[in-house]
Amino acid sequence: MINADLMAVIYGLLSAACWGAGDFSGGLASRRGSVFSVVIVSQVIGLVILALLALALDKEMLTPDHILWGGLAGMFGGAGLLALYRGLSQGNMSVVAPVAAVVTVVVAVIVGIVIEGLPGIQALIGFAFALGAVWFVSQINHGKTQWGDLKMPVAAGLGFGLFMVFLDHAGATSVLWPLVAVRVASISLLFSIATITRQPYIPGKSQLTLIAVAGILDSGGNAFFALAAQAGRLDIAAVVASLYPAMTVLLAWVVLRERISRQQWLGVVFALLAIVLIAAN
Repeated sequence: MINADLMAVIYGLLSAACWGAGDFSGGLASRRGSVFSVVIVSQVIGLVILALLALALDKEMLTPDHILWGGLAGMFGGAGLLALYRGLSQGNMSVVAPVAAVVTVVVAVIVGIVIEGLPGIQALIGFAFALGAVWFVSQINHGKTQWGDLKMPVAAGLGFGLFMVFLDHAGATSVLWPLVAVRVASISLLFSIATITRQPYIPGKSQLTLIAVAGILDSGGNAFFALAAQAGRLDIAAVVASLYPAMTVLLAWVVLRERISRQQWLGVVFALLAIVLIAAN
């Protein structure tokens, strides 16, 4: 029988693959128009899919805990996604996504250790390799980085880290209904911000396919992360899921022909070592 932490690693990897591909799709769509339109419409698409799945598959109905913790997760996750997509649309995908992931990992690991105590020594070494992986993946010859270039990815990482923490609470007994609450909260927040700041939230036709893909993949990533956190420790689930920049960078390399340096390939090796160490914990 597969142990709980190994299941958390498997689900975490599936979450990372979905999030990384979803961020790539969302980042491309954001380059063609308003970031708000991409985030809001992709979230609405995800809400429709999750609500239908919850009605069909989840026997447990929506509870106050789902609404509370899922709502908090949705607000921080929505803010993080907005910051990430803005960063992806303005900067180099191979830098923005990894920086956001480092901050996400730090927040989730600190909270996980406070709540559940220290994991085994192999897992801690794996965490170090995972942070190293994200750091090396972010290395690219793009010139000197200023603090202003890091504001969006750092804000995104803080939002995603708190999203993981609150989703872990929301998904303790159920997966789909808490994710419905997450989507309702994030859409409400983003729509309110767009309305107050008079941002357009109707996308162009050329964006719709990429937005739909981003919405589906983001929902899949959230679902797999909720399963990972439910199966094992929060910090293990968060660290493995936060390897999603590897998928974003790979797709940027294949589709956009962005160069991958030796340091970035070293980051891929570090990511593989991290996965092995955490899974063997």
